[in-house]
Amino acid sequence: MSMNCAKCGEHLETAWAFCPHCAVPCGHDSQPVSRKHEAAPVTGGFSGLLFGLITAPALIISGTLMCLMVGPWMAVGIPFIIAGICAPFVGPLIGISAARGICPWCGARISSIGLLDAFYCYACSKRVVVRNRELLRAE
Repeated sequence: MSMNCAKCGEHLETAWAFCPHCAVPCGHDSQPVSRKHEAAPVTGGFSGLLFGLITAPALIISGTLMCLMVGPWMAVGIPFIIAGICAPFVGPLIGISAARGICPWCGARISSIGLLDAFYCYACSKRVVVRNRELLRAE
């Protein structure tokens, strides 16, 4: 079964929900248009990258200053520099594993901290548990 567009008269197939030429809705009720979008499979990567890019200069500068000191601080500065170089790469991994949502106790928007399976809400100071990327009350 095929039909023509009511506005422009273009030939339409049965599967079209809108006319491809003038974008007028076709009147096919057999397949309703779904407006629900699927969630992105990876979230939080950008915020983790931003965290890594902010912490990288702080770690590299403090590590360099420690290396310039005389004594045992020289040995402590090298891991700081290495951590600063790795921070932009590790940050997205921490951000991707964070769960975001609404606090089950008070309703405030919160996010977990990286790989932790439990944390305290900043608004109500009650413990929240993360299971299967869902935020649950810790009883």
